[in-house]
Amino acid sequence: MVSDADRTKRPARMSVWLGGKAPKGRKAGQPSGLDRDRITEVTVRLLDTEGLAKFSMRRLAAELGVTAMSLYWYVDTKDDLLELALDAVFGELDLSKEAERGDDTDTDTDTDTGADWRDELRALAGGYRGLLIAHPWISPLIGTYLNIGPHSLEFVGTAQRIVRSTGLPTRWQGAALGAVFQFVYGLGTVEGHLKKRCADAGMTLEEYYVEAMGATREVAGFEQVLEDLDEIMAARGSETAEEMLERDFEVALDLMIAGIETMTARHAEADSDADAEPDESAGTDEPAVTGESGEAA
Repeated sequence: MVSDADRTKRPARMSVWLGGKAPKGRKAGQPSGLDRDRITEVTVRLLDTEGLAKFSMRRLAAELGVTAMSLYWYVDTKDDLLELALDAVFGELDLSKEAERGDDTDTDTDTDTGADWRDELRALAGGYRGLLIAHPWISPLIGTYLNIGPHSLEFVGTAQRIVRSTGLPTRWQGAALGAVFQFVYGLGTVEGHLKKRCADAGMTLEEYYVEAMGATREVAGFEQVLEDLDEIMAARGSETAEEMLERDFEVALDLMIAGIETMTARHAEADSDADAEPDESAGTDEPAVTGESGEAA
């Protein structure tokens, strides 16, 4: 257990977006043409080409042609820089279409957009998957930092607006967001690292897949798993490995969307049933049943 004393000495990592960590100005004598945006841009490029494990402030300084100490006029720590790079990547998402909708949708039950929310959800999920594949280094950082930069928050806000427009009750919307985007995170992370591994090995995805499948056939006790896998693969027809990944993503996302539709319909049906139930505590307008004498029975 971490003691209070240790917690004071080593406070939880804060965010570059908190605590007034504004960009620092350039001191006289510092290299011209260097600012936080330029540093972040080169950081993203290095992370894309060399990966997170090889990234260092010294390596970044060499790429920029400056001393490592020069970088600390613009960022306090390496963590701050990685957080800036992560948010910059989220800025690659095209949210213009979703942004036009703004907050016009009702928070709970607006379904006037018909199938629009489905298309928007597919587009946003597909864009998120694309980021995870193109920049495999972001997946561990997403789980490390608060992700409260402007681009990250715009992504989250867009996702929330789309889910609000599905008609799901508010209490279920968080679960829907988690189901869709944690699924995309997991799948995109695996696919991103797989393709990075192929690139590092100088192989295409198809070549890697054929070689990997051949190697697994030599593993003892794996026969039944392979037999089932062969049946699944045969059902896919002549798809390439790339087409298979694309199709699997689309089908899985459609299953998520179908689940949202089912839960929305279930909620609407429950509300309808509740409205239809008679209120036993209320009076009745029907005349009382009387006996032959005319008295109330």
